[in-house]
Amino acid sequence: MKAGSLWRNQDYVRLWSAQTVSTFGSLITRPALPFLAILVLNATPAQVAILRAAEHIPGFLIGLVAGVVIDRFRRRPLLIGADLGRAVVLGSIPLVAFTGHVRIVQLYLVALLASLLTVFFDVGYESYLPAVVPATQLFEANGKVSASQSVAEVSAFGIAGWLVQIFTAPVAILIDAITFLVSAGFIASIRTPEPRAVRRAEQPAMLSDIAEGLRILWRDSTLRAIAGAFAALEFSYGIVGTIISLYALRVLGFSPGPLGLIFAVGGLASLLAALFAGRITSRLGVGPTMFAGLLLTGLGTLLLPLAHSAGLLAFALLIGQQVIGDGGVTIFEINQSSLRQTLAPPRALGRLNAATRSAGLGTTLVGIAAGALLAQNSGYRVALLTAAAATFLGALLLLSSPYLRSGKQAAAATLR
Repeated sequence: MKAGSLWRNQDYVRLWSAQTVSTFGSLITRPALPFLAILVLNATPAQVAILRAAEHIPGFLIGLVAGVVIDRFRRRPLLIGADLGRAVVLGSIPLVAFTGHVRIVQLYLVALLASLLTVFFDVGYESYLPAVVPATQLFEANGKVSASQSVAEVSAFGIAGWLVQIFTAPVAILIDAITFLVSAGFIASIRTPEPRAVRRAEQPAMLSDIAEGLRILWRDSTLRAIAGAFAALEFSYGIVGTIISLYALRVLGFSPGPLGLIFAVGGLASLLAALFAGRITSRLGVGPTMFAGLLLTGLGTLLLPLAHSAGLLAFALLIGQQVIGDGGVTIFEINQSSLRQTLAPPRALGRLNAATRSAGLGTTLVGIAAGALLAQNSGYRVALLTAAAATFLGALLLLSSPYLRSGKQAAAATLR
């Protein structure tokens, strides 16, 4: 298949469509769930932190197991099952909410179960993509997915706040449940034969498979540096994601509608970053581009503590954070995903993806706890400054890999 012909690859288009539509729904639920907890159930910072933690605990606890499962079985049926399961789980919220009996405990349980299924989907998707797309087009494929996710972010965040404000949060979450059904239909229509999973005559114990994946990750300085930087970024994300809605709604005084529009700007920034990621990487190299992406993310976070009330200045600062921060994250994510898919042995790709994500989820949980504690005891601004510092640390961790420091050589290897 020639370069630039991805849109003629119908199975890639189906997989791209599935990921895009489910992302659209998920980005509506992402603010809708905490809005429901904060505005309807009057949740405290600790309860919002528990809700955020519930979204990440399953991934941390079973992420490595999910990697083994992904490597042992065909990935497409697992993706379809994960989509259908998430549709059922999320659909329970509007069903109960319309009877007036929604409780914070249900939100915790839904977040836990949806997260569990998302772990299998995310690891499975990253591991399934190379079966649909040639290795020479992985960077382009990841870039297109990232670009469409950015468009989904613009539209989803742009309407999420207004959906919550006008139609209530359960309606917004119902939309997400429906998108997972659509996603499952797209994946079910893929026709490219998936290679059989490598099944040895005597299947090793699951712990042995997990240990092998961790050894491969640890022994490769580039994969190890990527995992470390990703973990640092996720720690920062844990802090910011936990307190941003509370900070904007209660400290600055924004309402859900305008806040949703602010978040939507981040999607536009991500779209532009995705469109130009290839050119930037070709010029700077993979390592320097990833380093720059994390620096921009940290600088964007530093804008948040400067806001003091829901006025024009605060609006501009939050917009600036979305533009700089989301653009930086997108550039980093496209490069780290593509490089990992290129360098990892195919037979262990699921385990390596899972190990990287598990490290990130672990630090996200620590960040969630840190965000809640810092916000409650030291203030929201101290928590945000801590998040920015963590992102800068992630950028420095990339420098531990000679391959990433090599710049042009790394770019040539990945964008070949």
